[in-house]
Amino acid sequence: MPFSDLPLDQLRHYRPAVAEPADFDRFWRATLDRAAAVPVLLDVRPEPTGLKLVDTWDVTYAGFDGEPVRAWYTRPAGVDEPLPAVVEYAGYGRGRGLPGERLTWPVAGYAHLLMDNRGQAGRYARGDTPDPHDAPGGPTVATRGILNPDDYYYRRLITDAVRAVDAVRALPGVDVTRVVAAGNSQGGGLALAVAGLVGDLAALLVTAPFLCHIGRAVQLTDASPYGEIAQYLAVDREVEEAVRHTLSHVDGVAFARRAAAPAHFGIGLRDDVCPPSTGFAAYNQYGAAAGGRSVTPRREMHTYPYNGHEGGEAFHVRRQLSWLDAVLRDTLRA
Repeated sequence: MPFSDLPLDQLRHYRPAVAEPADFDRFWRATLDRAAAVPVLLDVRPEPTGLKLVDTWDVTYAGFDGEPVRAWYTRPAGVDEPLPAVVEYAGYGRGRGLPGERLTWPVAGYAHLLMDNRGQAGRYARGDTPDPHDAPGGPTVATRGILNPDDYYYRRLITDAVRAVDAVRALPGVDVTRVVAAGNSQGGGLALAVAGLVGDLAALLVTAPFLCHIGRAVQLTDASPYGEIAQYLAVDREVEEAVRHTLSHVDGVAFARRAAAPAHFGIGLRDDVCPPSTGFAAYNQYGAAAGGRSVTPRREMHTYPYNGHEGGEAFHVRRQLSWLDAVLRDTLRA
């Protein structure tokens, strides 16, 4: 049986009251201020790839608590002018992989920074960034340190994601006024968080976002990563309240409310990994609390009725390329 969530006519108007902790803004302001106290670039060195049409650098920058995070910086070869930059975040269980694995954005003419996921290497792609933290919680990435917001894994990863924007702006050949956050699944959740925490992004590209309306997602699906949270609570039954409190500090709906950048979303309506209603919960409230704005930021949603977590794949990427080109051209004219 295909996965079933709300019908599309209900999804288009789905605006649940996702609870936010009273200290949400204070929590993230303190976390990011602490990270920003450390100079962002730690090491940048050319990376030989054998690819003649792009140049790549191995970048190490200071993420959460100043800890080193690895990334690939790639741009069209022989182009010296400042380029708009796409900061891309990878999915759950993935690292940055090898240089040359993700070439869409540099081949399209953008500077491209691909962030490594701390402590996630080896499941789908290799990575080079450890997560040197241990705190009470479950054995998987999604449950690591989940009993306390200060200890939770996604506090660290979201901070790394914000610092990736700082890092790309410090690299040569980047138009710092035109920086874009992009990602799919976990990467989409990270990009959405960045949009809520970085007020001057030029655009946001989100597909099948993880970490949105988390309480509902855990109830709807047993698929990983949400299923890992449910499995943890099936064993440690008495910690549900603490877990809910922690997760409320990283829910994408709260970040979406605070975001102001133009946004492009994509969702497969048969997605049983990140249920469609959870992504729509973020989309339908996008920009609602962005600094007191009275006008909703420019946004688009594309749905794929017969697709699951894979969404529109290359078909959707073509839409992203066209939309982003138009948005950035409008930015130059403004």
